[in-house]
Amino acid sequence: MDFTRRETLALGAGAAAMTLLPAHAFAQAAADAEMVGTPDEFLAGASASEGGLDLTAPEIAENGNTVPISVDAPGAVEVRVYALGNPTPGVATFRFGPLSGAQFASTRIRLAGTQDVQAIAKMADGSYVTAMKTVKVTIGGCGG
Repeated sequence: MDFTRRETLALGAGAAAMTLLPAHAFAQAAADAEMVGTPDEFLAGASASEGGLDLTAPEIAENGNTVPISVDAPGAVEVRVYALGNPTPGVATFRFGPLSGAQFASTRIRLAGTQDVQAIAKMADGSYVTAMKTVKVTIGGCGG
């Protein structure tokens, strides 16, 4: 296989960049993304007030494997979503930087059964707000 001069320089630059970047930074970012924890761990003793956070989830979900949710928290720097009836309650973390156009996110989560879904937002001023919604998971669209 023949490489052009341009391809050789690009491969060399990529290899140099990979050796200079600390691998532990990638591992830490992946660990932070996976570890959502519990609501009490996130609040760390603080109290959360109602209002200022909109949690949208269906009242009835026909399939607990893919339940669409969305959160809208103007002024938030971080939003965490918890499925309180799941064996591992933390299901999502959304972080918003200073250049975020809007503090809105949506995803699909997995629910083990009918349960409460809670969202907690950490606001830019350090306060916390919360919203909760009960989602009834049915099996095949009948009963639950």
